[in-house]
Amino acid sequence: MSTTPPKGPNAYSRFIPREELGSFAAWKPGAFSDAAPQAEAQAPAAPPEPTVEEWRQKIAAARQEGYKDGYRDGLVALEGFKQSFAQQATAQVGTLVKSFDTQFQDLDQRIAEAVARTAVQLARQVLRSEIASNPAIVSQVASEAVGAVLLSARHITVHVNPHDLPLVAEGAEEALKARGARLVADAAIERGGVLVESDLGSIDARVASRWTQAANALGTDTEWGSEA
Repeated sequence: MSTTPPKGPNAYSRFIPREELGSFAAWKPGAFSDAAPQAEAQAPAAPPEPTVEEWRQKIAAARQEGYKDGYRDGLVALEGFKQSFAQQATAQVGTLVKSFDTQFQDLDQRIAEAVARTAVQLARQVLRSEIASNPAIVSQVASEAVGAVLLSARHITVHVNPHDLPLVAEGAEEALKARGARLVADAAIERGGVLVESDLGSIDARVASRWTQAANALGTDTEWGSEA
């Protein structure tokens, strides 16, 4: 086998069409040596490390932001607590006022009953004292009772206590004669009382009956003979 190299100017050259070359760039001296510095120049530089002062500023800013967030959340929580507390306080006050109102109503009722009982007792004492000290007052009661009988009534009879008979006969004489009434002593009638009967009905002016009417007007049903 011959190892003699081909001779002639075109021994190591041939024509290569451009479409077979693809991407192609002519090589220049120093192309490899310049590639690395260019690549290093294009690479981004690493950011510098923060200084101690910058770290302090970042920490202070974070603390301040955290304080603001905590303060805002605290205000929201406080507002919610105030609303809840106000609702509870309003409900409790409403219940308390209602309780007070009920107690005051009960107290008013008890006071009214006590006043009525006192008034009744005083009125009874005054009436008894008046009958005892001024028995002639029965004549006025008899006159009014006879006058209350209907004008068309007949057979009028006036019943009084035997001790009051002479007082009524003298003090109510004109009224009795005007109606043609007959005066009768009746031991069942308490002193100071009068009972008028006729063919059309009766007029009960006995002390117990008059007392019942007065007591009812005072809002009590205390009887005349009761000491309560």
